[in-house]
Amino acid sequence: MMPHALVGEVLAPEPLGRAAVVVEGGKILETVRSPRSADLPRERREVPGLICPGFIDLQLNGAFGVEVGPDAGALARLARELPKTGTTSFLPTAISWPTECYDPFLEALKDASRSEGANILGAHVEGPFLAPARKGVHDPAHLRPVDLDLTRGLADSGMVRVMTLAPELPGAKEAIRLLTEGGSVASAGHTDASYEETLRAIDAGLSMGTHLYNAMSPFTHRSPGTVGALLADDRVRAGIIADGVHVHEGALRLAYRQKGPEGLALVTDAMEAAGMPPGEYKLSGRKVRLEGGEVRLPDGTLAGSALTMDRAVSNAADLLGIPLQDPIRMATQTPAEILGIPGKGRIVPGADADLVLLVPSGAVYETIVGGETVYVVGREDHGLLGPPRG
Repeated sequence: MMPHALVGEVLAPEPLGRAAVVVEGGKILETVRSPRSADLPRERREVPGLICPGFIDLQLNGAFGVEVGPDAGALARLARELPKTGTTSFLPTAISWPTECYDPFLEALKDASRSEGANILGAHVEGPFLAPARKGVHDPAHLRPVDLDLTRGLADSGMVRVMTLAPELPGAKEAIRLLTEGGSVASAGHTDASYEETLRAIDAGLSMGTHLYNAMSPFTHRSPGTVGALLADDRVRAGIIADGVHVHEGALRLAYRQKGPEGLALVTDAMEAAGMPPGEYKLSGRKVRLEGGEVRLPDGTLAGSALTMDRAVSNAADLLGIPLQDPIRMATQTPAEILGIPGKGRIVPGADADLVLLVPSGAVYETIVGGETVYVVGREDHGLLGPPRG
């Protein structure tokens, strides 16, 4: 395939100003700042808005009526739908299940990874080694003590990129070492760990916190808890759900000021109701209801979200009052760094040509995966550019 160029305002995610992104063979060949026609390949086009790296979602239980599970066809449908939201890579997330369900799920992921649309980078296994007191929507019948044989099997599969566990449980530090030695990310979540227990887990290799603030021991001035340890220790990054429901604006602002865009990754924690109308849905077999933008169990417990990555980026910019480049980083480079994937999350020579094109207001109008357009809005919508964001 011959090289071609997209020309416009580039957030790489650092601002490059007006530049050209030259793509060849599914990769970014080069970026050309202040480009002249003589500097560019013959095939090129002007982009009316912003050119950004594609969004990477580290925690997704489903969306668009599809629930993550051991069904390769459903996972492939999800991969085809997500580019509507600017997502070009994601981790299908399994919440606490019976242990016999994990192998079929990982096999389904392998099959679905060959589908078109967003890249399936592997799995996020959330549970089943969680604190019962912080179970959230997880079925208590599926929680279990740390099982090192199960952990070793998940790590050795090569398909588990992130595993969420409660670091205070007996055996958790050994599980963390197994995960990190196998190339997986160990993340603290659904945990009642103390500040000191969390720091010891970080010493053992834990490098992430799952949905900061939610389902974890909170910060107080004499007992900083998991939240305090995650905010205070620069060795660890954290995912955060910026939907205006899971995390108060003030708590989001505190996390941003403490961790910065380099330490916070925007995640959706979405379930099948994301992108769907209000009504009843299921999460791992449990009935939930989407109403007023919130997804809850019948007892009122939050059950994931209806958030999408484009809305997470927009919400973070609005709630924090920050330039769009910072939420873009939180949705691209930071999650790629958490996973240790230098070929994604940035617009640099040699990186995968996974891009999202945004109108100046921040809305998605085209998504590109491996240099190929996989989603574009109708041409009539291109006139709705609106004013640029601040």
